[in-house]
Amino acid sequence: MRGSSWKIVVIVVLIAVGAGVWMVVAGGGTKAAPADEAELWTCPMHPSVIRPEAGQCPICGMDLVLVEGEEGKGGGIEGHGVVEIDPEQRRLIGVVTTSVERRALERRVRTVGLVTIDETRVSHVHTKVEGWIETVYAGETGKIVREGDPLLTIYSPELVSTQEEYLLALRAQKRLAESPFEEVRRSGESLLRTTGDRLRLWDISESDIRRLEESGEVLKALTLYAPSSGYIMEKEHALEGMRVTPGMKLYELADLSRVWVEADVYEFEAPLVKVGQNAGLTLAALPGRVFEGRVTYIYPTVEARTRTLTARLEFDNPGLALKPDMYADVEIRVPTAEELVIPQEAVLDSGRRKVVFVEEEEGRFVPREVTVGARGGGYYPVLSGLAEGEVVVSSANFLIDSESRFQAAMKATSDEQGTPAH
Repeated sequence: MRGSSWKIVVIVVLIAVGAGVWMVVAGGGTKAAPADEAELWTCPMHPSVIRPEAGQCPICGMDLVLVEGEEGKGGGIEGHGVVEIDPEQRRLIGVVTTSVERRALERRVRTVGLVTIDETRVSHVHTKVEGWIETVYAGETGKIVREGDPLLTIYSPELVSTQEEYLLALRAQKRLAESPFEEVRRSGESLLRTTGDRLRLWDISESDIRRLEESGEVLKALTLYAPSSGYIMEKEHALEGMRVTPGMKLYELADLSRVWVEADVYEFEAPLVKVGQNAGLTLAALPGRVFEGRVTYIYPTVEARTRTLTARLEFDNPGLALKPDMYADVEIRVPTAEELVIPQEAVLDSGRRKVVFVEEEEGRFVPREVTVGARGGGYYPVLSGLAEGEVVVSSANFLIDSESRFQAAMKATSDEQGTPAH
C-alpha cells in the first residue's frame, strides 16, 4: 500500500511540472505566473525552437534571442508582431532594405494576337449590268493586281445600246454646236453628258469612252478594271462564259501591305491599354525580328468565356511576312508618369492582403498593410500605406514574416493565459 502512495505522489509532481512548462511556452516570452520570472529564448531562423535560457539553436547553431512582447511599442497589424533584430543577426540572415521612391515604371502588356486582313483595304468587284463574261485576265486566287489592271471583259446588251446612244448624242452635239441659239447648244451638250455619265456609273473607264468617241464604233465587250491594288482573296464568279447579274461579287481584293492584329487582353490589364500606344510583334518563324505597330481600336465588349478584351493593332507588313491567320506574340508598351514604387520582392501577398515590413528604427521592423497597383518592371506602384523615403525590407522578409507571426501568436497565447508580457 505504501508503494502505491509513492507512485501517486510522483505522478502528481510530474503533472505539476508539466503544467508549469506548458504555461511558460504558451506565454510567448511572458511570465508563466506572477511568482515565475523565467524568460523564453528562441531562434530567429527556427521559431519552433524555444528554450528557458539563452544559448544556441540546436538546428543551425545561431544564438537564441529573447522573446519579447510588443505592447506599448505601437505599429503592426493583426496576426503580425513587431520584430527586432540586432546587426549581427541581420547580417547572418541577409536582411536588405530599400527606400520607397518615385520612378517611372516600364510596363508592358504581353499577349498573343491573330493576324487579320485590314478591312479598310479590302475591295469587292461587282458588275452593275447584266451580261456575259468574255475574257478573264485575272483568273488566279492569290495573284496580285495593281490599281487599274484589267480584270475581265463583259458583253452586255445594255452597254451596247448605251454606247450607240452616246454616239448619237455625240453627233447631235456636234451639229447643235453650230446653232446660233445658246439654249440649243446647251441641250446637245446636256444629252451627251447624261449618256456619258450613264456609262461612267456602270464603271466604264474614261479611256474606253474616249476610244468610243475616236473610233465611232460600238465595242461589243467592255473591260472592268481593278479599283485598287491587292491580292485576289476570292474569285467566285469570274469565269469565262458565265452569265453575271448586278450585285454579283466577282472578286475580293485585299491590300496586305498593312495588316491588323487582334490581341486578347486580360480583363485586369484592360485599363492599361489605350488607343495610340506603341507595340512590338514577334513571330516564332522569324526569331529576332520585331515589327513595330500601334493600338488603333479597343473593342467595347468582354469575351464572357475567357474574360478578355480584344485590342486591334496595325502593323506595316514589308515583304508580306505577316500573313492572315498567323499567331504572333504581342507586347504593348504602356507609358507611365513617375509614381511611388517599391520592389516586388518587398511585398508579401497572402491573397487576402499585401504586407511589407517597414524599418521604423534601426533593427526594428514593423509590419504594415499596403495597397499596390499593377506590377511593372519589377516594381509595384504604391497606392496607399507608405510614404516616400520610408525604408522597407526587400530581402529575407519571409524570415522576418515568420518571426512576426510567431511574436503575434505568443502574445495572443499570453493574453489568453492572463500572464503579463515583458
